[in-house]
Amino acid sequence: MRKIVVLMIFASVVLSSCVSQKKYTELEDSFNKKNQELVDVKADLMKCRVEKDAQVSALEQQVVDLKKDKEKTLEYVDNLTVLSKSASDNIKETLAQMGKKDEYIQHIQKAMTRRDSINLALGFKLKSVLKDGFNDEDIQVDVEKTVVYISIADKLLFRSGSATISSAAKDVLKKVADVVSAQPELEIMVEGYTDNKPISTAGIKDNWDLSVKRATSVVRMLQKDFSIDPTRLIAAGRSEYLPLETNDTVEGRARNRRTRIVLMPKLDQFFKLLESKID
Repeated sequence: MRKIVVLMIFASVVLSSCVSQKKYTELEDSFNKKNQELVDVKADLMKCRVEKDAQVSALEQQVVDLKKDKEKTLEYVDNLTVLSKSASDNIKETLAQMGKKDEYIQHIQKAMTRRDSINLALGFKLKSVLKDGFNDEDIQVDVEKTVVYISIADKLLFRSGSATISSAAKDVLKKVADVVSAQPELEIMVEGYTDNKPISTAGIKDNWDLSVKRATSVVRMLQKDFSIDPTRLIAAGRSEYLPLETNDTVEGRARNRRTRIVLMPKLDQFFKLLESKID
């Protein structure tokens, strides 16, 4: 009986020792698990703090950048305001200048119209006085803008190959002189033209020489015989290089041999016309 009791006590102790070891192991595992969880939580917390610090730093930098942008924007707005005012002033000045230019252009157009009207009247007068006794093909009067052209066939003024004005030519030049004498604001340029037939005589070297000498002869007669102010006169030679027609025919060469009197406004007189008040 006594042995049985001892055995029961021994078994109880052994069993109690086994249960405690198992529980201890479970508790130890739980502790380790909780400890690991704590470590993980601390790591997560540290990570969050790092991320938070980075975000805070980024936000602070954004605030700094925004402040700088604000300052630049305010400066830009100030500059833009100044530029806008300057641009507005420039636009106003440009418009004012354009208005003045438009007025001046209109003024010039009126002056040109007035000058054209004077030339048309002058051309009509010349045609009227030159039509009697002369063929249309021998004397032509044309008006082009501010210039009046009187083209006279050389057969009315000169003998062939000569720069001496014929007596019959005086009638033509007198009529022209009578008209231009009443227009002192005009300059008178006399141009000599020839055909392409070579010429070489004792007094004339070539067609250049002939064209200049013929123009000079007309100018001298206008000055000496008809009292045209020599300051209004210009003599020019064109030789054979501006033909009206081909030089391959007799008719063409006859058309090309001509003297042209050009009536044009003096530049100073024309500018006075531009500067004068036009109603």
